[in-house]
Amino acid sequence: MANEGRYCKSQERRRVPHRLHCARNFPALAMSPLSVSDLAVSRGDRTVFSGLSFRVEPGEILHVQGRNGAGKTTLLETLGGLRVQIAGTIAGGPGASERHWLGHRSALNAALTPLENLRFWCALNGAGDSELLPALDQLGVKAQRNRLCGTLSTGQRRRVALSRLLAVKRPWWFLDEPLAGIDAAGLQLITQLLAAHAGEGGTAVVTSHQALPDSLPRLRALALDA
Repeated sequence: MANEGRYCKSQERRRVPHRLHCARNFPALAMSPLSVSDLAVSRGDRTVFSGLSFRVEPGEILHVQGRNGAGKTTLLETLGGLRVQIAGTIAGGPGASERHWLGHRSALNAALTPLENLRFWCALNGAGDSELLPALDQLGVKAQRNRLCGTLSTGQRRRVALSRLLAVKRPWWFLDEPLAGIDAAGLQLITQLLAAHAGEGGTAVVTSHQALPDSLPRLRALALDA
């Protein structure tokens, strides 16, 4: 069944104070917008959505909304280069080295510690390990750095996964259900993380069944109809 996406009314949001710092500015003028036109994507023989058009400007936070099966994860995979559309175009936006993809699963090795997981991931991406402890510290899991990830709570594992965003700096974030398993303190932390990223010129496309706080800067919504 064909689905169409539509923008909810776009509103500028006031910034809130935050303590997280991404330590790098991403000049909006140096980043090209991401433009999607008449996009259609399928899974197997089922067309998940079609006729989807929207645009994401550098420095924006786009909240992708929709019921189960509406195609939120499918859209994020397509924008992140993990899935190929059957129709339509995606122009501009980030290259492979400019984007972070964080799926709804934390993708951590349960037999390794947070520090070991993060060090391995940074090595795969050609990054050093100077930002490992600061990243874990800012996400509130430095104290758990030497515990096996299999012994951590769901929320703690999610924080460890999110620390990748700070360990390796990239201007575009594609985040699939980052609030899953997160408590109220974790929600505030992720809000600060997103606000800091947008404030430094970064862009985020986020799927979530939960509402994102109105205090986030340059927050917009894209609703997918199942």
